[in-house]
Amino acid sequence: MWFLSKPDRDCIRQFLSAQGSKPFSYAHVGASRERAPDGYTVDHNRIQLGEGAEAFERAKSAVRQWKMFDMPWIELYSPDTPIKTDATVAVLISHLGFWSLNACRIVYEIDDHGDCERFGFAYGTLPEHGERGEERFSVEFHAVDQSVWYDLYAFSRPGPAARLAYPFTRALQKRFARDSKEAMQRAMKSDGDCRRK
Repeated sequence: MWFLSKPDRDCIRQFLSAQGSKPFSYAHVGASRERAPDGYTVDHNRIQLGEGAEAFERAKSAVRQWKMFDMPWIELYSPDTPIKTDATVAVLISHLGFWSLNACRIVYEIDDHGDCERFGFAYGTLPEHGERGEERFSVEFHAVDQSVWYDLYAFSRPGPAARLAYPFTRALQKRFARDSKEAMQRAMKSDGDCRRK
């Protein structure tokens, strides 16, 4: 959904309410668990956040608080949404003088244990989203080397409006991945600073 000026909270609340009962806008719901289906563009980005069990707990806390969306050109409604299957959020994006509002619903949660512990979730696009597809946000703790990673995996293809400006939307997707990794690094640093005080 497109706006010439920033929508207010009431407008976003109504938008989320209307999207809450809508089906996903793509057929391969849950496919980000394994491998993207054919016909989609795949983006996979990773960054090491630190080392040790304490760093992993901080990374999990950052995911629970949606810190990977802390960037100046994006607003998440709402960042207190619990990481639970079927929870719906809206992502408000500031473009070149206009705004787009995109709806997503959590498809599944991740809480894996073993030599590689993983925590996170994936969400999928709803009809009022510029893209069609799924994005997985997770953090990992590797027992062998104690490393902690943020992993961002998505498969997508443009919806009707995004198809008209596909090079621009691809640039936005790449920018989101870069800024999301930086947001998680900041979250780890600020949480670590708070713990030392």
